[in-house]
Formats: sequence, C-alpha cells, structure tokens
Amino acid sequence: MRLNKYLSDVGVCSRREADRLIEEKRVLVDGKPAVQGMQVEDFQEIKVDGKAIKREEKKVLLVFHKPKGIECTANPNVKKNVISYINYPIRVYYAGRLDKDSEGLLLLTNQGELVNQIMKAGSYHEKEYLVTVDKPVTEEFLQSMREGVPVLGTITRKCKAEKESEKVFRITLTQGLNRQIRRMCNYLGYEVVKLKRIRIMNIELGNLPIGSYREATKEELDELKRQISEKAEKRQETDFHKGKKPVKNAGKYRNPSKVRKQKRQEASRNG
Repeated sequence: MRLNKYLSDVGVCSRREADRLIEEKRVLVDGKPAVQGMQVEDFQEIKVDGKAIKREEKKVLLVFHKPKGIECTANPNVKKNVISYINYPIRVYYAGRLDKDSEGLLLLTNQGELVNQIMKAGSYHEKEYLVTVDKPVTEEFLQSMREGVPVLGTITRKCKAEKESEKVFRITLTQGLNRQIRRMCNYLGYEVVKLKRIRIMNIELGNLPIGSYREATKEELDELKRQISEKAEKRQETDFHKGKKPVKNAGKYRNPSKVRKQKRQEASRNG
C-alpha cells in the first residue's frame, strides 16, 4: 500500500497532508526518511514526528462543536490545535476544515477513506451554515449568493440561501473553497460577524455544547455512508452517459497545450 494511503487509512491525516509530511521529512519508515510514492506493509515501523503509527481496531466518527479560536491542524506547535483540544484517546483526523474564526460542526475520524470521500468536491456533499453579517440581509444579496460569486479566480457553485432574521441568513454549500462564505460576503459589501456550521450531509450539530464532542450514532454513520455511496453511483452514471472514463493520474492532463504538443511529436515520429 502506498504510504500516503496507509497514513490516511489509519486516521493520521488526509493523503494530501501525508504527502506534505513526507516532503518535510517528518515520516520515518524503519528508521529512514520516507519518500513519495513508497509502498509499506503493516509489519514495518512507521513514525510521524517521532510517534509510532499503528492501526486502530476501533473505528470512530466524532461530532465536535468547534469553538472559535481553535485551529483545524494536527501540528502540535500550534497551541490551540483541534487534535490537542479534544485530546481523544484514539488518533483521529478532521474531515474538512473550519477556519479559526468560525465555530460549529466538525467531523473527526480515524477512517481515512471516509475522510477522503467526505472531502471530495466532485461529490457535491452539502454543508449548512448560519451566518451573521454587519448589516441587513436583502433579497438582492441572497439572490447573488445563490447564483454564484467571483472568488479565488472562479465563480462559486449555485447554492441555497435563505434569510433567518434581519442580519442572519442560512446558506447551504456543496463546495469548500478557502474562507468561501467570508469572501462571498466581502465581494457583495458585507462583513461576516459570526459564522457557524450546523450540518454536514446528514450529520447535524443540534444542541451539542460548544467545545463538546460525541460519537456519531450507528444510524448517522449508516446514512452518511449510504449518501456517499449514492453520490458516487450517480457520478459514475453521469460520467458514463457523457462518454467519460475514470482517469488515473489526471494531473498530467491539466496542461492541454503540453498534451497537444506530445501528440504532434508522436505523429511526426510515426510518419
């Protein structure tokens, strides 16, 4: 198994984060610095930041009410990091970030593949927020939010947005750009005063006190997995009807001009 997938599966971090840890020489395999793409087995000694990594038998999914000021990072050098804050006896990793200035629902688990599935932008998983802004919410503002706003070089996906009170609105997103809601509001001339995530897919924050966590129920976990599976099947069906095929190493196709150049060179060699 590839090392980054192993670290993800045992709940250390996401695959992307694992690649970063490997690049920074923070991962050792049998006492030697790990390298990108290497294969590992369970019997090997794997350490991250000097701590031995073992597969945990118990699989958990935690529902956590993150307070404002706690950072979504596993870096022990960050004083208010979320992993140290909850101090759970089993190593867990968060599934999707919530920025430091925001509060609300955060999922943590030691099921690496579950993290990857929840975080897949192409799956259009819903995340719901309550947002307090600095001036009255208008229908014009809400309609602009629904239709999409230019941020970070793209237009945000269409979303649901409804007024809750004079300066509070509810928004449901299916993507997770960096500080997306704050950037969307800023573009439209609003400042976010308070941002609270209240739902991820079927998991709801409910009345869970700030700073507290609980284990997801079996019913919640079963429904979460059902929704993930359903979205994956729909995506495959859509790709099939569009004539698409699953692509390995899709990154090599991100530069169309380079691909066209390679094809011309191959055609020239073939006469």
